[in-house]
Amino acid sequence: MNKLALPIAILALIVSVGSFFYLQASPELVYVDVNKLLEGYKRTAIVKAEFDKKAKTMKSNVDSLVSNWQSELKAYEKERSSMSKKEIELKQELLANKQQQINNYQQAVQKQLIEEDKKITQTVINDINDFVKEYGKEKGYKVIFGATGNGTIMYGEESSDLTDQVLEELNAEFEGK
Repeated sequence: MNKLALPIAILALIVSVGSFFYLQASPELVYVDVNKLLEGYKRTAIVKAEFDKKAKTMKSNVDSLVSNWQSELKAYEKERSSMSKKEIELKQELLANKQQQINNYQQAVQKQLIEEDKKITQTVINDINDFVKEYGKEKGYKVIFGATGNGTIMYGEESSDLTDQVLEELNAEFEGK
């Protein structure tokens, strides 16, 4: 029995030293800077440009309605002196109703833009999350933390920061490389 104890002890020592160096070589705790991924992801810029174009068009429509209403108001102010009391009341009511409709439309446009912005942002975030999940599996990481700059990760060694590698591969996948 004593003849087996020494080889088993040496084998156990070799395995533990090897395990120690293996575990040291691949850090178990790694992170990505989520804000940097969002800013650097090429799809984010494309989606944002499309959204900005749509928002500009919708705001232009609102501005056009406001401009038309202001023109009507100026015309009313010029013609007011030649109108009867009844015509003045009707025109004021008409202008007030039109202004209320424009305000309601403007609020609806703003609400729609906020909702669409949330939706497209969440879509991009979902893409990034899905990619990071697959990246982590492929590279053998147990956990990949997301640093957002609001205190979730206060410090991390640069060797634990995967942001640049993930961003490079994320953009390559998006571009179809």
